[in-house]
Amino acid sequence: MRVQQIVMPDGAESWTVLDDAGDVMVPVEGFLAHLQALDRSPTTARAYATSLRLWFEFLGRVGVGWDEARAEHVSRFVAWLRAPADNVVVLEGGSARRAPATVNRHLAALFSFYDYHARNGVELAQALVAWRRSNRGGYRPFLRHATGGRPVATRPLRLRQARRLPRTLTEEQILAVVEACDHLRDRFLLVALAETGMRIGQALGLRHADFVSHSRELRIVPRADNVNGARAKTIDATTIPISAGLARLYSAYMFDEYGELDSDYVFVNLFAEPYGEPLRYQAVHKLVGRLRAKTGIDFTLHMLRHSHATDLLRQGVGVDVVAKLLTHRSSTTTSQTYIHLNTADLRAELERSGAWDTDGDAS
Repeated sequence: MRVQQIVMPDGAESWTVLDDAGDVMVPVEGFLAHLQALDRSPTTARAYATSLRLWFEFLGRVGVGWDEARAEHVSRFVAWLRAPADNVVVLEGGSARRAPATVNRHLAALFSFYDYHARNGVELAQALVAWRRSNRGGYRPFLRHATGGRPVATRPLRLRQARRLPRTLTEEQILAVVEACDHLRDRFLLVALAETGMRIGQALGLRHADFVSHSRELRIVPRADNVNGARAKTIDATTIPISAGLARLYSAYMFDEYGELDSDYVFVNLFAEPYGEPLRYQAVHKLVGRLRAKTGIDFTLHMLRHSHATDLLRQGVGVDVVAKLLTHRSSTTTSQTYIHLNTADLRAELERSGAWDTDGDAS
């Protein structure tokens, strides 16, 4: 049993799960096709396919069909995911094969899979729908509707996991990484990510029309036709402000390196084949690898986003404003991800609010 990549004639990518005979597993394929119809990213499809491969591997070990499994098998699946061996039970705080966060990701895929099949009367799917009870003792549906009719996903089974704070970089580290770039294009890419907090997919999908230099604005536009596979991970187009320095850096990049190249994309291959084609994720990952080796700084491009958001919040910028800049659909996402003040932040906020005097004494 394995997870298999699929490349469509138009270049679109997806994933599926094959059984031991190399045949497509129809229940999984139907669900993954459903995800593709909802325009989920290939990365999401791959993650869900991997989780469902594990679920079907477990069911094969216990000799139960996917449409015959019961809720108790889900609990046993969790134990199987965590146990380093079949005859080992992992107690709370013990050393497990997979961390709680990893197990929870597999459970999210499993519940989503059965929620999809619940419409077809699969017994386990119906059991999961009725599993979660409300505080009043009545049944709360697995996917219930909040105010306004918006569905809210809940999971009846989830491991307790320690909250991981987003990793950030200091200004000195960001400057060192930027200065280590050999080309203006790469320097411009990193500065744009650090200043705006854009996702790398949003940057790789940028067109020249998205830069409005005279008003110092940048448009982040979700597009399904990016030939490099870049995904904005947002539904609506968003316009964010940029500094005069970033606008000048864009102009310098266009004049010094881009030249007369005819392309709508801002970030393209200029120093390797295929020349002139839009820059892809793989090329950027190789760039990060070179910069990590050159500077000795263990960083990812997403850490530039974390650093930008954290810095804005520490400077007192409102969560709603930060959420808009990060293209989050809800400020709740921003709050849950980035409100992670350390002791120094707490002390500074107490002094700024007047709760403490400048010597740190309580008033």
